[in-house]
Amino acid sequence: MNLILPVRFYLFVASWLVMAVNSLGAQKSMMKATLMAYYGEPCGSGYHVERYQKPCHCQQSGMAFMQRSAPLMDTLTQHSTQAKKRNVAIFIHNGVEILDFAGPSEVFASTEGFAVYTVSLTKEPVISQGFIKIIPTYSLTDCPKPDIVVLPGGKTGPFIENKPLIDWIKHTATQAEVMLSVCTGAGLLAKAGLLDGKQATTFHSYIESLQRATPNAKILANTRFVDNGQIITTAGVSAGIDGALHVVAKLKGQAIAHQTARYMEYDKWKPEEGLIVNPSNKGAVENK
Repeated sequence: MNLILPVRFYLFVASWLVMAVNSLGAQKSMMKATLMAYYGEPCGSGYHVERYQKPCHCQQSGMAFMQRSAPLMDTLTQHSTQAKKRNVAIFIHNGVEILDFAGPSEVFASTEGFAVYTVSLTKEPVISQGFIKIIPTYSLTDCPKPDIVVLPGGKTGPFIENKPLIDWIKHTATQAEVMLSVCTGAGLLAKAGLLDGKQATTFHSYIESLQRATPNAKILANTRFVDNGQIITTAGVSAGIDGALHVVAKLKGQAIAHQTARYMEYDKWKPEEGLIVNPSNKGAVENK
């Protein structure tokens, strides 16, 4: 009796294990059939990855999307997007023009992959247009390392001679991916020596003043933005939206930039109204 019970017990366990393994295999097959999807990164889309349930191709390059495990790819995509968000520091100051900083802020905040925040000389409230009070998120001393810096215009005169600010601009420019000025914010770039030998643009009534302030640069009129690579300048007020959309297109692709423009219902955006300086052609300018 003592020998029979263990044999029956082991036979039961063995049969149960076989059933469990078969069941698990069936579940894996079902999961593989239902949780596989086709993944690909559209041309110029940066860190954005698209998923489809059937075979497809990138509309721009024609490359086929790859079949991968949906849960795995979703997790990897989520972590990649979170880890690779670009920090966008919007510098604000007393007298800053509302649309100069609000326009680019809207563009970057409405586009996946950017972490947007304001920074000022201190964390004390600043006044825009004489009636809007804004509390900066950071000061120059505790601002997270920016990948993109936006320097809006307005009443920038008192700040062009502010040494801590100019030193901060110079330092961030050594590591930032993009330094973007709007309107008279170009004066801050000029003071930091970042426009020397470059072409640039600014608010129409500030063009002559900026040219005098930076004689080694060429200041262009009737141009929505000028892209020198890292240094990008825009004309006045609403042109900051064009410049920010251009940065999105440059980093994440035209399709993503157009999506953002459509979301904002900004049908004014015409990329060809900006100029891109060809660094391989000694300053020659070509249409976007």
